[in-house]
Amino acid sequence: MRVEYHPAIERELREIIKYFNECTHGLGAEFLNEFELQILKIASMPTRWKIVETNVRRSLMKRFPYVIYFRVLEKDVLRITVVKHQRRHPAYGRSRK
Repeated sequence: MRVEYHPAIERELREIIKYFNECTHGLGAEFLNEFELQILKIASMPTRWKIVETNVRRSLMKRFPYVIYFRVLEKDVLRITVVKHQRRHPAYGRSRK
């Protein structure tokens, strides 16, 4: 399955990684590793994850309190739309396509 990212994802990941590296050196890299593993899990079985709105699904990361929202656009295309902290406002990023 091909994975596409909303343009805002890169900025969100940079901010998250910077925050974790300021907390503890190397923690940002650990977050990125877990994020990439979670994307591989999502891509392998996208229908496994809970539908939260029409065709939007979400996947919770295990170690970090972050959630990944995504859409299955076509049979073989997955689009990651939002990466956000679980305490962030529920409507954050929901309008992204």
